[in-house]
Amino acid sequence: MFNKPFSNVLAGLALVAWALMVSVAATAAPAAGGAERLRLYLEGLRTLRAEFAQTTVSADGRSKLEAQGTFYLQRPGKFRWVYRKPAEQVIVADGSRVWLYDAQLQQVSHQSQENALRGTPALVLSDTGPLDKHFSIRDLGEKGGRQWVQLSPKSDESEVKRIELGFSGDRLENVEMEDAFGQITRFRFSQVERNPVLDAALFQYRPPPGMDVFQSN
Repeated sequence: MFNKPFSNVLAGLALVAWALMVSVAATAAPAAGGAERLRLYLEGLRTLRAEFAQTTVSADGRSKLEAQGTFYLQRPGKFRWVYRKPAEQVIVADGSRVWLYDAQLQQVSHQSQENALRGTPALVLSDTGPLDKHFSIRDLGEKGGRQWVQLSPKSDESEVKRIELGFSGDRLENVEMEDAFGQITRFRFSQVERNPVLDAALFQYRPPPGMDVFQSN
């Protein structure tokens, strides 16, 4: 079954997916405000690929989890996160359902994409409306040699409290997200490719024979 922790993962990953879509927005409109440069970069974006390193710190700062992997995006509404470390895990949104494969547990969970992403900023992936429909967008200025933009979800149901994007020149290098429970997740990206040709099979998932499969609506 899909549980609260998995819902939080989806909220975070999908929002980071959206953040990656604006990864060179500073070049598109160097003098524009945050909302405008994000909007400009979305124009013409179809696919994306990137390597990522992720660090998640608990609200009390006592526990920390580090992970690495590869991310793929195809607009609208399809993405694939492949975690290699510390354990193999794959999350696929195929436009209809969201699939989670956990190699350690040897099981697969899946749920309708509408239900899995409801109340999360992931909805922006399949919505072509204005950015400020989903977020309050604020320029934070320069910090640590990067230009920062903050996104605050407008939905009262969102499990994400804020997300901050750190641009270095024409690249998105850092994303920091805080969820409703005070947990902080940080992403650092490398080898970001805009509009690469991606195999359609990346956004499909079929459980291997004999795998335990759990389905929700």
